[in-house]
Amino acid sequence: MSLNSKIQIGIIGAGNIGNVHMNGIKQMPEAAITAVTDVYLPLAEARAKEHGIPHVYSSYEQLLEDPNVDAVIIAVPNEMHAAIAIAALQAGKHVLLEKPMAINAASAKEIVKAHRASNKTLMIAHQMRWESINMQLKEQIEKGALGHIYNIKTGWMRRKGIPGWGTWFTQMSKSGGGPLIDIGVHMLDLSLHFMGNAKPVSVFGTTYSEFGPKRRGIGTWGTPDWNGHYDVEDLATALIKMDNGSTLSLDVSWAAHTDMLDNQPYIYVMGTEGGASLRGGKGKLFAEIYDRTADVELTAPNQDEGSRIRLSRHFLECIREGKEPLTSGLSGLTNNLILEAIYESSRTGQIVNLDWNF
Repeated sequence: MSLNSKIQIGIIGAGNIGNVHMNGIKQMPEAAITAVTDVYLPLAEARAKEHGIPHVYSSYEQLLEDPNVDAVIIAVPNEMHAAIAIAALQAGKHVLLEKPMAINAASAKEIVKAHRASNKTLMIAHQMRWESINMQLKEQIEKGALGHIYNIKTGWMRRKGIPGWGTWFTQMSKSGGGPLIDIGVHMLDLSLHFMGNAKPVSVFGTTYSEFGPKRRGIGTWGTPDWNGHYDVEDLATALIKMDNGSTLSLDVSWAAHTDMLDNQPYIYVMGTEGGASLRGGKGKLFAEIYDRTADVELTAPNQDEGSRIRLSRHFLECIREGKEPLTSGLSGLTNNLILEAIYESSRTGQIVNLDWNF
């Protein structure tokens, strides 16, 4: 790849999320999608026809052998993230990997090792960091407007949203977990971002499975497989403590008898000099001036290009400039360590200290 040539992108996984990435990359003049693959070949062929992609491969191994592919976007079920990401890095490809980084912390550590040996870009696709209002809040935090962030409360409590009952979504061996690893990882990642990536050191948490095993709380995402099974949680709650003494509380569900915050994602940020709330695409800053409370609304531009476009552009910039992505491999590993600790804490009933050794 020369500085004047387009970055050639291969898409591994042609499902819904893969298609989202295709639509984003197509808007990047400095890149071109030249290859696609999916375990269901007819879907890859259909996407190729829809997006004008010249090469369709029957396996990710074949795609990675294409010397003209500079980078890959991996949008496959969680259980395959580590194997494909490691193979791509070893094949000399830059990697944009969908969340969660891996099915467990051990696999995430193996991806990080492969990345360190590759000299290539590895980015995790946490698009919520690229939402306009979230970026505005982060800018204020970096300016010191909120002071020291000492506590964040975050979550996403869906009332009726179990996806694809019986498919890989609801099988621990294939997904790594339920709402905690599906939507909780978004809120966890964004909160750690606001906290300046403070290092998490311990976790206490509990998970519950009260709806899924009874085939209740079914959502509209995905097609159920009633011959499959459900062995993941449908609600999780946790408290995470950082090395600087700050704390993060997390509550997520796919199904629960609640209308908590209208079933929308939320974050409440508390700092020594100010605070903030993010809820359902709206934001607000809180301060105290001359002993009076003061609120400032955060609003997105009318013609906002969207988080996925900014995410795609950042990935390409990191490839061109050789810089570390905002959502690096280390950020993905941090998320996986916390998620695994929550599951372990729920199993043992004990506080779990995070293992950073690898």
